[in-house]
Amino acid sequence: MPRFAANLSMMFAEMPFMERFDAARAAGFRAVEYLFPYDFPSGDLKRALKDAGLQQVLFNAPPGGDFAAGARGLAAVPGREADFRAAIDMALDYAGALDVRQVHVMAGTMPEDADPLEWRAAYVANLRHAAEKARRHGVAVLIEPINPFDMPGYVLSGVEQAVSVIAEVGSDNLFLQYDLYHQSRHGG
Repeated sequence: MPRFAANLSMMFAEMPFMERFDAARAAGFRAVEYLFPYDFPSGDLKRALKDAGLQQVLFNAPPGGDFAAGARGLAAVPGREADFRAAIDMALDYAGALDVRQVHVMAGTMPEDADPLEWRAAYVANLRHAAEKARRHGVAVLIEPINPFDMPGYVLSGVEQAVSVIAEVGSDNLFLQYDLYHQSRHGG
């Protein structure tokens, strides 16, 4: 039997975020996810989860800036390795506080004039660091191909590419997050 988690970033948007936990439970969900927890103290989120009887299954590492303004991750961005490591530390702090065992690490969007090999090397090195650090916290690192129509320039757009990156990283703590929507938009 499939199990579903309500994405509180997308669902129940007619109400304030902290009220969405109770709405998810009332709709029959037992688990939730959302894009980013960082606008709220982890204690407030933990209390909302407990009060609603929900488990949080996933969130994203910090995107490296304002998501609403276009920040889409740091993992593949050369020269921002220190920012990426700080983002992973923050994500792991929240994961520990909220008992979350999976964190999605966004790659970033690559400018057209960038060197793809340089970005790939940064991506592999940063994911290797994140996967090993997260392992010590009992957290799995996920990467998700995102279709190029909704997020032009995103570094990771296809499943084959993700599988190749995972193989190159060589960690058994790095996993593919397969999103049916994104893959159907991308053609597979």
